[in-house]
Amino acid sequence: MKLQGAFTAMVTPFTSSGEVDWQQLVKNVNFQIDGGIDGLVPCGTTGESPTLDNVEHARVIEEVTKAAAGRVPVIAGTGSNSTVEAINLTQHAKEAGVDCVLSVNPYYNKPTQEGMYRHFMKIADVGVPVMLYNIPGRSGVALTGDTIYRLSQHPNIVAIKEATGSLDTASEIAMTCGDDFIMVSGDDSMTIPLMSIGGKGVISVISNLLPARVKALTDAGLLGDFAQARKLHLDLFKLCKGMLSIETNPIPIKTAMMFAGMDTGELRLPMCEMGDDNRVILKKLLQDCGAL
Repeated sequence: MKLQGAFTAMVTPFTSSGEVDWQQLVKNVNFQIDGGIDGLVPCGTTGESPTLDNVEHARVIEEVTKAAAGRVPVIAGTGSNSTVEAINLTQHAKEAGVDCVLSVNPYYNKPTQEGMYRHFMKIADVGVPVMLYNIPGRSGVALTGDTIYRLSQHPNIVAIKEATGSLDTASEIAMTCGDDFIMVSGDDSMTIPLMSIGGKGVISVISNLLPARVKALTDAGLLGDFAQARKLHLDLFKLCKGMLSIETNPIPIKTAMMFAGMDTGELRLPMCEMGDDNRVILKKLLQDCGAL
């Protein structure tokens, strides 16, 4: 398993009646792999995991793993603010045959560093590779560099999706945890800055729509061709920022995929459709970078 390059934080497609669109989910998997993507991440934030019930969550992971059929790694979102629930989700993902799980900081509870350390160590004991997901903007609490280092000593905790937006934090991780501990960006606009200090790629939102272009960007970074990487980064920068700032993710990416005929654009409450004025802004961003 290579945890490097461009990984797609997959949307969960819904029908107009609000059910998971299983056929479209499989189409999306094949579109990603045909576009050269390095891996798939179902049931993360972009996949609206907070609004999937446990049966849906389990089946999304199963269907993505089955459709990928070993062609690329699958990193399944199995995080929770309940340690017991996170363990159960992780156990199921292991049984479904995923290559790795993505486990977010326990949200809302605001645990201490020791509490988070014990939480992730319990998950790691399930026996599947674990990628930590450090995103305080969503979870309300951040893993410190010291805690990440402690966790990296567990043989099953192999990587981190770094989404603090802080190059200082990323630099500390790279410095203390070493090259064997994989760090990827959790923010499209930070991919190349993070790769410049040792990051190995990105779990991307915009690759739902543009897998080949995100793959080209991470390929350049991995080869050390930062002149080309810089060009590709700047070509996509406005779109990357817009996807996370016009409205809350995954509203913009699902709207963009609707424009491209790849998704119904349906979301589950409390997420709702994009406002008309913002749709105009988003469409222009997509047109300006050649995505439509």
